[in-house]
Amino acid sequence: MPETFADLDAFVALPRLSGLALSPDGTALVTSVATLVPDGTRWRGALWEVDPAGVRPARRLTRSAAAEASPAFTPDGTLLFTSARPDPEAKEAKDGPAALWELPARGEARCVATRPGGVSMPLTARRADTVVVVSDTLPGSDDATEGPTSDAARRSARKDAKVSAILHSGYPVRYWDADLGPDEPRFLALDGSAWRDLTPNPGRGYDDATAALTPDGSELVTTQKVFQPNGSQRVRLVAISTADGTTRVLAQDPEREFTAPSISPDGTTVAAVAESLSTPEQPPTLRLVVLPLDGSAAPRVVGDREVWGTGTPQWGPDSATVFLALDDHGSAPVFRVDVGSGAVRRLTVDAGAYSDLQVSPDGTTVYALRSAVEAPPAVVRLDARTTGEPQFLPGPAPRPEVPGTLTQVEATALDGEALRAWLAVPATASPDDPAPFLLWIHGGPLGSWNAWSWRWNPWLMVARGYAVLLPDPGLSTGYGADFLARGWGAWGDQPYTDLMAITDAALERDDLDAARTAAMGGSFGGYMANWVAGHTDRFRAIVTHASLFALDQFGPTTDASQYWEREMTPQMVAANDPAAHAENITTPMLVIHGDKDYRVPIGEALRLWWTLNRQWNGDPQDLPHRFLYFPDENHWVLSPHHAALWYETVFAFLATHVHGEPFETPELLR
Repeated sequence: MPETFADLDAFVALPRLSGLALSPDGTALVTSVATLVPDGTRWRGALWEVDPAGVRPARRLTRSAAAEASPAFTPDGTLLFTSARPDPEAKEAKDGPAALWELPARGEARCVATRPGGVSMPLTARRADTVVVVSDTLPGSDDATEGPTSDAARRSARKDAKVSAILHSGYPVRYWDADLGPDEPRFLALDGSAWRDLTPNPGRGYDDATAALTPDGSELVTTQKVFQPNGSQRVRLVAISTADGTTRVLAQDPEREFTAPSISPDGTTVAAVAESLSTPEQPPTLRLVVLPLDGSAAPRVVGDREVWGTGTPQWGPDSATVFLALDDHGSAPVFRVDVGSGAVRRLTVDAGAYSDLQVSPDGTTVYALRSAVEAPPAVVRLDARTTGEPQFLPGPAPRPEVPGTLTQVEATALDGEALRAWLAVPATASPDDPAPFLLWIHGGPLGSWNAWSWRWNPWLMVARGYAVLLPDPGLSTGYGADFLARGWGAWGDQPYTDLMAITDAALERDDLDAARTAAMGGSFGGYMANWVAGHTDRFRAIVTHASLFALDQFGPTTDASQYWEREMTPQMVAANDPAAHAENITTPMLVIHGDKDYRVPIGEALRLWWTLNRQWNGDPQDLPHRFLYFPDENHWVLSPHHAALWYETVFAFLATHVHGEPFETPELLR
């Protein structure tokens, strides 16, 4: 199906897998599959079952006008999930916020319980009926389902008065694309069809929390934010009694933060990821730690390698091994770690990027979602004891065939470090007909080009004849702490020279056209696109998406200023500021930004756009730059129709400046 990538509508309509849950007896895997709604304005998730044995075809479990998400199994095999579908048994069946639903092994799905602020992240215990969810609740609300102190009454009062204002008493006030407040996330335990509040006065402590239930359901282990003077915060681990909400601190450290807790099957040990607090001179480190659930000892680091990209560690049934996926030289393989000795064994040999690990009840098999730069996520099974290739299970969607080949490019950095990148090349490229070249710079900056991307998909460009280079410069993960540290506090130094060195190496190929080149990047990649624009004119066009442009402005206005202040000193900010080099920009730029982007606020794009216009001395009709603005999109531009317009505009801009064609404004933007 290479033609899928030549047709934007066909690409946008491809099914998208996410998440994985394994039944307690190991006989059923459940994943969420998002497909387009009939009018094409959004994706809608449904739950599908995949046969762990690889014999039966996948089958759809849920179907409704609303989306289903967050599958979780109870000990008896009942499948829980969240959905905003109407409850047919309610007095007045109507759409509402996401509620908790259950699908028994046999029978129809039924609504278990609802909340005015919706529910998310259902958690279940291995050996108990305990169920805990997160629900956004207005401060001061109690467990009442009606009356003046109920969450429903408070929400109705605000709605009736048409009040959307939020009065803040601390920092932060935003997170990524969401305004924080006035409601706050609370953990609620399910009692029959009613909720019991475990965290009645949470403040913003459980924003973006990760959590797990003990096997007997008696305690919830979760991350908790602790707010400190000068706008700073720390993340610690706490254990909350599901009987009465009593909270005790499990792990807190002034030099580290904790996330992704996972509890051993025997209920004695917590595994988590510990992230050291960065400084302007030292990047963060991520390590696997374990600690006793009873709090009798401090967290202990396991193994000698960093764990970038891991997600949540998954225990084996012996409570002695942990499985996780880690960034590693352009892939994200699965590793098995012996908790006692720290010994690490790699289980996968391919270049796949694995996630959502699930371990079979007998410990012999690991199930996962596997993607790669050239392959979207698919459900696979792995041997948990030996190193080998994955077995692909019959899934809900066929794997699309990409319209080209993927290879690696290697180079040597100015400081002698080895550099590598993925290179996607169209099948039509040859020395007689070399392909135009696109440099794509990843975001993060702590990250790696190692997995499939729906938003930045190189194969859409390959289908239009471009070769796309996906490099991992300094600040990339999966190459060791020293490689990452090369660019820390010096974004415009070695990360930039690394990108130029790997670009030079790629363009030594005679099937690539060194005279027709462009560069693109988003988020940190957009920062680097802006930096490139101010430091070289070697590219014919530059696309900068959700980009940092004026670092002195960005730091105090991003949603996580407390993190940014740890990253660079004022001197570093000044030395690495793209805005300081804006007068050198001569390359045509396409600026793209969403107004709901709170990680990189819209002011960055507005300032860049004004700078480009102010510096243009020619006829305004001949301005070579463009600004694609989305009033209601965020950092990623998620709506299907807007994602398609994003690509159409990029195609048109590159066609003009790389190929010399007249600019064709996409039809819906005229």
